[in-house]
Amino acid sequence: MPVEFLGIAATNNGSETTARSGAAFDKEYTLRLARAHEEHGWDQVLFAYGSGSPDPAPAAAYIASRLDRLQILLAHRPNVSYPTFAAKTFATLDQISEGRLTVHFITGGNDQEQGREGDILTKDERYARTREYIRIVKKIWTTREPFDHEGEHYRFHDFVSDVFPVQQPRPNVSFGGSSPAAYAAGGAEADIYCLWGEPLATTAEQIENVKAAAKAAGRTEVPRIQAAFRPIIAPTEELAWEKAYRTVGAIKARKERGEAITKRHNGQAQHRAAAPQNVGSQRLIAIAEAGERYDRALWTPTAAVTGGAGNSNALVGTPETVAQALLDYYDLGVDILSARGYDLLDDAIDFGRYVIPIVREEVAKRDATRDAERAARATQNLAAVNG
Repeated sequence: MPVEFLGIAATNNGSETTARSGAAFDKEYTLRLARAHEEHGWDQVLFAYGSGSPDPAPAAAYIASRLDRLQILLAHRPNVSYPTFAAKTFATLDQISEGRLTVHFITGGNDQEQGREGDILTKDERYARTREYIRIVKKIWTTREPFDHEGEHYRFHDFVSDVFPVQQPRPNVSFGGSSPAAYAAGGAEADIYCLWGEPLATTAEQIENVKAAAKAAGRTEVPRIQAAFRPIIAPTEELAWEKAYRTVGAIKARKERGEAITKRHNGQAQHRAAAPQNVGSQRLIAIAEAGERYDRALWTPTAAVTGGAGNSNALVGTPETVAQALLDYYDLGVDILSARGYDLLDDAIDFGRYVIPIVREEVAKRDATRDAERAARATQNLAAVNG
């Protein structure tokens, strides 16, 4: 199966290790970072969402109008706009990008962050709203006749859009979460299910949970699986581990100075809190408390020092080591690999130059072997029938 690489489309150069040097929306840096991804083998970039951050939709449109190949993953929270409005926004962006859009729907795992924009629903109520929202958006994308909707969270009458996506029948829908409510919602509605990087064993369990939820929802096809990591690479193992410890040291130093570090999630930004409310972050903290190193290259102190802030577990090593670690996840069924370094621009270039080619080459070999085995079985079956 094909493998895809997802990077980050940050609107400034700030990260957990370094304060940004300019405005929250640095137009030149935004384009420079996106172009670096396109020129170095990445397939897609995520435009994240935060209550006080630059609006990701026009930022995505800006990039899509200037680059030819790079695909867009747009994060969106249902609480910030009515689904009729959002569906038109997405369709317009798909037109601007000529069919390169995927929408990542965020339910929201932190009450304080949701409340910053007036969202007072409970977590379970938010999941119910997200499911209803996604269904409405899908229908608007694919319906040419006016229709009414009478739901728990939304009501409207005689609506039909005059702008439709380039992609037919519609763009893909992305979703994430690690709670039973998340599995149920994403299993029912998502084309892509997003996970944060965990050890191989627990990742396999999560994949099975997603598959079970999709089956329970009556689906015959399960969502594709995406997993997100923070790669820390260097020419040698020793240098990579030195870099890893420097990274954690830089994060700690910023915290000790009292800097307000914004923690970017898988499509979400969240300010520092005493303890995470979302199950995904709770899982990352528990994994970090149980051990620092897992499997081939997974390292948890980056998650521990940020309080389980979303995509925060690292893969540490040489490009070859990190590539093989990613292939371990590919072999589990993860075919979208999300990666983001701590120096957003330079790390995106290095990862594209040194890691992505190794993974693509090995995946091609696996696919060729699989195709050959399938052809051999077909030949054997035909011989058995004729014999």
